[in-house]
Amino acid sequence: MRKSSVILAALCASVFVIGTSEFLVAGLLPQVGADLRVSVEAAGQAVTAYALGVVIGGPIVTALTIRLPRRALALGLMLLFAAGSAISALAPSYEVLLAGRVVSSLSHAAFLALALVTATSVVPAERVGTAVATVVSGFTAATLLGVPLGALLGQGAGWRVPFAVLTGLALAGTALLAVVLPRQAAQATRVRDEVRVVTRRPVLLAIVTTAVGFSGVATVFTYVAPLLTQVTGFAAPAVSALLLAYGAGSLVGNLAAGRLTDRAPTATVRAVFAALAGVLALTPFAVTWKPSAVLAVLALGLLATATIAPLQGLILRYAGAAPTLAVAVNVGAFNLGAAAGSAIGGAVVAAGGLRWSGLAGALLSLAGLALSYLAVPRRAEAPADTLTEPVSAA
Repeated sequence: MRKSSVILAALCASVFVIGTSEFLVAGLLPQVGADLRVSVEAAGQAVTAYALGVVIGGPIVTALTIRLPRRALALGLMLLFAAGSAISALAPSYEVLLAGRVVSSLSHAAFLALALVTATSVVPAERVGTAVATVVSGFTAATLLGVPLGALLGQGAGWRVPFAVLTGLALAGTALLAVVLPRQAAQATRVRDEVRVVTRRPVLLAIVTTAVGFSGVATVFTYVAPLLTQVTGFAAPAVSALLLAYGAGSLVGNLAAGRLTDRAPTATVRAVFAALAGVLALTPFAVTWKPSAVLAVLALGLLATATIAPLQGLILRYAGAAPTLAVAVNVGAFNLGAAAGSAIGGAVVAAGGLRWSGLAGALLSLAGLALSYLAVPRRAEAPADTLTEPVSAA
């Protein structure tokens, strides 16, 4: 096996551990609330605290650690995540649990940004999309397997046990990375170089495209379970099976999009957004019949994560020699898009429009498609070798 493949596999496994932590507590809210003597609604703020840590703290941590050697930074971020998981597992109070979640979240965006940049540095330029998709597949695998298995373990053995297991897995991941990651000198770029890259118009537009476009998926997916039970008429076990199929589709869609990104990143992101808009617009009509509802869920799964590789590819394309902060901010944009989409979907549902949430999601996907044309005008499409353009480029 090639060394680059081993490195990608190790990064993917580490991202799987971090990705599992993000939504693990969502499946354990009743147990957490009962043990720490808070309401389920209050326990749910542990998810919010993590998301805020990713969106706000991630770019800050990335900026503060720009000049550190890459290998040492990766190990340090994994140890920080392990510490946060341990604090969560041992938390004697609700406040300490929130603190543990925030500590873990601070490593999330910074580590993923570092993992993506490292992944693209160990493969040829024509395989950047595949490398990005391989690392990101750790998150889709976490959604497909890590979160459900962790929730099942927590329901049987207590909510603290999954966090203890994550602590152990994070330490194992740290040891694995220590073995396979090459020693790399600190980046020559300064914080202001990275900030200047983030403020470039194409980079900013790509980040906004990420947030707006991904919110379209979250608008529907957040409420897909009640949609399938209350509108379509599926029983709860059938919905669980459909969500499993959705997760498998997301894994396949992400990897396929990575390969397509290697060939045509701009065309890939636009095709995915257009297809997403179509699927979401048809969802309100598809969910009235079980066979078409199944097809809609499968199609949504295939497309949901297919924007990640091409959008990250666009960021890397325009970030030049200082991509780390831009990638970290884009990771936060995905989380921000998920939060915004959930809020929009919640407003639609509260207004009695559960069946029609897909129309709101379609509009957001169309907005993402329009933004992609602003981010990469046809006349300005650049060749793949701009991945190495100097920081001072316009």
